[in-house]
Amino acid sequence: MDITKFVEDSLGQWRSQRSAHHLTFSHFEQVTSTIDIVPLAKDDAEVLDLCKSHEIDPQMVSRPFRMSWEGETDWDADEDEEKTTFKGTTILVPIPDPDNPQAGRLLRGEGYAETIPAIGNYHFTEDGTFVLLTTYESAAAEEKIWFVNPNFRLRVSLIKTSGGTGTLTASFSSEKKLALAQD
Repeated sequence: MDITKFVEDSLGQWRSQRSAHHLTFSHFEQVTSTIDIVPLAKDDAEVLDLCKSHEIDPQMVSRPFRMSWEGETDWDADEDEEKTTFKGTTILVPIPDPDNPQAGRLLRGEGYAETIPAIGNYHFTEDGTFVLLTTYESAAAEEKIWFVNPNFRLRVSLIKTSGGTGTLTASFSSEKKLALAQD
């Protein structure tokens, strides 16, 4: 597995069911969402701006994409409602390691643990699992994504303290592909 194949396999619309354990708050959250992953051109203005902001040569980019999501959670629902809705979008720009096609960096327009631009380091394990490690100002995130088959993938995410010694949130998602991406 390399980043080009991983992104190609990820393109499309996904239905996600996530359970999250917020250990800091002793709270369990159930989330359902629809995730759209669409390709972007390497010369897309947002891709170029993100590269420039991190002083990355745009020639190093491999298969950038936009990820948008919309869903429901039971986290902050008012007493009158069962679910609270949310949505968001970010661009992701893979920068493969020229010496190792199984590793590289991933630029994000908006991070996972903190809503700021971020750079994570990724690699693929021998079984094809995508592993992304991102350090933020006050937290660190570890995400693992693997495909069970072309239309079903699993994702595990951990949010840790910035020093990496404590776990704040642990979540598990199962994601089913509903449709292919439209170029």
